[in-house]
This record gives sequence, C-alpha cells and structure tokens, in this order.
Amino acid sequence: MRIMAIDYGDAHTGIAISDPTGFLAGHTDTIHSRRQEQVVAEVCGLCRAHGVEELVLGHPLNMDGTRGPRAEKAEAMAELLRQSTGLPVVLWDERRTTIDAHQILMGAGKNAKKRKKTVDAVAAALILEGYLTFKKSQGEP
Repeated sequence: MRIMAIDYGDAHTGIAISDPTGFLAGHTDTIHSRRQEQVVAEVCGLCRAHGVEELVLGHPLNMDGTRGPRAEKAEAMAELLRQSTGLPVVLWDERRTTIDAHQILMGAGKNAKKRKKTVDAVAAALILEGYLTFKKSQGEP
C-alpha cells in the first residue's frame, strides 16, 4: 500500500510517497504554490500517478500540544483532501520536522538557498518515516 505524507505550507508543500510495500519512504517532491486549489489538484495527480491509498498530513501542533491557527489550517486541508481524493487522511503530529529537516540538510552541506528548495520534501519524508514506524509498531502492514 502506497502512503503519501504531506507537509502543507503557505508557499511550499512537501510530498513523500512510500514504496509499494508501504515499508519505506521513496519518492519526494515539492509543490510550489500558495493556492490551496492548485496544491489539492497536484496532490490528486500524484495520488493517481503513484497509486496512493492513504494520506498522512502534517499536523502542526504547538510545542505544548495545543492547536493554533496552523493546526486549524491543516485540519481544513485534511477535510478538503478527503473530499477531493476519496482517500483516508490521517493527521500526524509534525512538531520539529522542519527543524530536523534543516539540520539534516545543513549536515549534508546544503547552504540556505539549496535548503529552501528541498526542506519541505525532507520534512514530508520525516513525517512519512514516523508514520510508517508507528504502523509497523502496531503490527499493521
């Protein structure tokens, strides 16, 4: 089962798609758009192209676990994706993924300009890895 993780942002949305077994993170991409309808259309196209069966959307909770405006925006996007794709959408706590993604890219020697182009896709891959690890720990295929 292919699973897509989404790191939804104001200007850039990171995408990571698992391998066909749903065991490893595979394909990554970034959607560069501020328009919600364009992001949804591109996600729908990627779902069809890759045979995605489940979506995991980063849920940006505050560090104390409370919901803020960004979490509410993600919740609204989750509902829009459910309606547009017909797929189940899981909200996944994404606290620190963007910070961790920046650290990974800095460690790989990427300068700030190069990091900006790929940080959202790396953050999506971290969301996907966390979700896949959780599913494995629950004994789910």
